[in-house]
Amino acid sequence: MLPVPPGPPQPPPQDQRTESEQVEPRKPRIGLLVAMALVVALVLGAAAAIQFVPGLRDKLGIKAAEPEVTIAPPPGPVQFTPTLKGPGADIAAPTAAGVRAALAGPASDPVLGTLTGTVVDPASGEVLFAQNAETTLVPASTTKLLTSAAALLALPHAAQLSTKVVAGDQPGTVIIVGGGDPTLSSFPAGKNTVFPGAAHLDDLVAQVQAKGPVTTVLLDLDRYSGESIAKGWIPADVAGGYIAPMVPAMLDGGRSDPTKAVSPRSANPARTLAEEFAKRIGATVPTKATAQAKADAKVLGEVRSAPVVELVDNTLQRSDNVLAEALAREVAKSTGQEASFAGGSAATIKTLKDNGFDTSTVTLDDGSGLSTLNQVSAALLADVLKVAAGPDGADPRTAKLRPLLGALPVAGGSGTLAGRYQGPAAAPGKGWVRAKTGTLSSVNSLAGIVLDTDGRLLVFALMSNGSVPGAAQPALDAVAAALRQCGCR
Repeated sequence: MLPVPPGPPQPPPQDQRTESEQVEPRKPRIGLLVAMALVVALVLGAAAAIQFVPGLRDKLGIKAAEPEVTIAPPPGPVQFTPTLKGPGADIAAPTAAGVRAALAGPASDPVLGTLTGTVVDPASGEVLFAQNAETTLVPASTTKLLTSAAALLALPHAAQLSTKVVAGDQPGTVIIVGGGDPTLSSFPAGKNTVFPGAAHLDDLVAQVQAKGPVTTVLLDLDRYSGESIAKGWIPADVAGGYIAPMVPAMLDGGRSDPTKAVSPRSANPARTLAEEFAKRIGATVPTKATAQAKADAKVLGEVRSAPVVELVDNTLQRSDNVLAEALAREVAKSTGQEASFAGGSAATIKTLKDNGFDTSTVTLDDGSGLSTLNQVSAALLADVLKVAAGPDGADPRTAKLRPLLGALPVAGGSGTLAGRYQGPAAAPGKGWVRAKTGTLSSVNSLAGIVLDTDGRLLVFALMSNGSVPGAAQPALDAVAAALRQCGCR
């Protein structure tokens, strides 16, 4: 083995060092520190001179590694005032002559067939345009404006429709009591159907399950009377997805696809509900499933719809026929009429008449406007909207009817107007027109509000019979857009 050379002598441990071996602290070398500081200052000064003295970098042959960047001062804060301003006091109001001139071209389009219409200034109440406005025509879904107005006038805005389950006569038997809510959702909580804010079937099932086992599910449908299909309806509209037979208990408005406004409907929506409830709770539905619940029957579960004011919003936005018919029946019950097509129609007319609207020429056969037997004037539609758009609280009806305005679809933006106002003649109205649509095979109507270029609100109602939807709809949109583009003075 090679010998290991000795290493340098190791100092003894600290505690064994003699006093003379203790390491003394070093004294600061002030002179060296001062010299180093001077060097740093000279280097930085030279760098600064190279950076900022014009031409010095080029004389020294130094090339910049990166382009020079000029840092601009930050921009000033954006001024934002979140207020809405009405038209100035010095701006003249629209005139009848101005409105007639603006509509002369678009309102004479021959694709509109037989056209009636009117334009009203809600601030003054002045009629600015009228073309056979008192003549009644088939209104199609603009009928929903009358149904919704009657609901807002007759029912508490916060009222809700309920679906209950009560105990039957036999152990294990329960009865679903229809309370007129067609929006009950088949989806789990947190997932919406076409009815936002709807109650959920799962909630009802859970409440009943907690009370004990269920073997048999029955239905109490006594809330409604009369036929479930109106005389003026086309039976194919059920399979087509526009309507369901009217019963006081159903899921998703009877839809097969609860996410689509137009979806094939159940021919027996009450039984569809009963069978889905039974499936989820582990019970069965007998062939004869209707029964009358006792007045004092024990309530095992109950869920409630969104408030009436929200149901109105959904009715007008999506033009939901089932929901409109349900609201008409609730108006009927609140006024002592039977909850049927006839009762709902009579109650709607009576409610409007009792609130000062001229209903002398109106004929209603349903609340949705699917019926071709309905007859309504543009003047009445405009009158309802005029009151809803009243500029102040002078008219006590205005506060009740104001939700109509917010429920109207926005041109090119929402509801049944989402896909319209695309052509060059109608595009100027996009975002400025809010209106309820109406469409049947030869009927097209549009009634709503629009802001003109001066910021003044105008109410309009247009009804076209004997016209084709594909041509008449953009023509009606162009009429409303013409109101948007003018000051109409």
